[in-house]
Amino acid sequence: MRVLFTTYPEKTIFQPMVPLAWALRTAGHDVRVASQPSFAAEITQAGLTAVGVGRHQANNWRRLQEIDPDVTDSRRAGLPPPYDSAVADETTLDPEAMRAAYRTMVDSGHKLNNFPLVPGLVEFARQWQPDLVVWEATTYAGALAARACGAAHARMLWSIDVFGVTRQRFLRATGGTGPDPLAGWLGGYARKYGFEFGEDLVTGQFTVDQLPGSLSMRADGPHYLPVRYVPYGGAATVPSWLRERPARPRIGLTLGTSAVEQYTGYSASVGEILHALSDLDVEVVATVAGSVQAKLGTVPGNARIVSYVPLHALAPTCSAVINHAGPGTLLTSALAGVPQLALPRDFDEPELARRAAAQGAVVSLHDGPVTGAHIREQVVRLLDEATFGERAAALREEILDLPAPGRLVGQLEELTVKFRTGVTR
Repeated sequence: MRVLFTTYPEKTIFQPMVPLAWALRTAGHDVRVASQPSFAAEITQAGLTAVGVGRHQANNWRRLQEIDPDVTDSRRAGLPPPYDSAVADETTLDPEAMRAAYRTMVDSGHKLNNFPLVPGLVEFARQWQPDLVVWEATTYAGALAARACGAAHARMLWSIDVFGVTRQRFLRATGGTGPDPLAGWLGGYARKYGFEFGEDLVTGQFTVDQLPGSLSMRADGPHYLPVRYVPYGGAATVPSWLRERPARPRIGLTLGTSAVEQYTGYSASVGEILHALSDLDVEVVATVAGSVQAKLGTVPGNARIVSYVPLHALAPTCSAVINHAGPGTLLTSALAGVPQLALPRDFDEPELARRAAAQGAVVSLHDGPVTGAHIREQVVRLLDEATFGERAAALREEILDLPAPGRLVGQLEELTVKFRTGVTR
């Protein structure tokens, strides 16, 4: 069958889609990935066939950061409205406040990310006639294109499903009455292309979820297909030093390239963390972008600074990993069975870290200022208390129990037959 993956051009949300695309390709299916033309190199580097649609538009958050860094930074502190509704006490939700927040999110986020894609993606889908469209959870252009050509379509998550849960809570809070900013926007496109709005345009005909049960967040309505997370972070080379057994316990430190380069808000800087750990009998491997390394000052003797190293190769050599609880980083470390110290800030990170802490493999420092001393104290706990290693091993087994992407292909084939309505080629 023909399978079309699509996402707006952001590598951190594209990369989690790659292993499933590989699985479908190696099963004999014709797989293509559609995004804006400027993203083609990222797609082809992953060994996949790129289709350029629409016109280039810079990442929305990066554009806002350039205009007003302070305001953008404050908006990134945890889930923004309306998606903070997914973690709130549902009995306290104000339907009118949710409605207003949805309107703002649609106007300032979803429209900007999807508008450059929709016309070209629909045109290509009608020409190529895919059987299945797999779209990133906020690339609603994929759902529109699928409906426009009669393909089955699947939403693919890269983290907890705050989008589906928020949608469900909004519909319950409003009773399905009154203005609906998301449905109104998507419904306009639907009518333009000859069909009516349906909730599948928001949550897919089915949803691929890469999180294990102890970490996942799911709405009641969507049909979820669990799949094992497989790390992919782009082209990478394993350095020779990483092939040698560390002489001391190794601590990985990665706060995410985009976070360190573009945003503030971490109470403790990378330099402060390094100096706080400098008196421990450990080796610290810190991934710090080259543009930031000069700002570190004097680096302690027990620290190794690298601009990049593949985390799926580094994490198994570590006794603990300090990270920002980005989904890919947290899951890659979890797959290695390593205890983690999370310093979450952005969007889904605080909630994902909270769930991982409840599972027991992670310590999360989120509420209030975090100093180097706090971080040192928790790293010592991770190294000394056996419970963290036991829970990390349990989380690893939970991930490994999920079906690998190749084992999901059969289910996708069956669901495609069930939902596809397109014309026969």
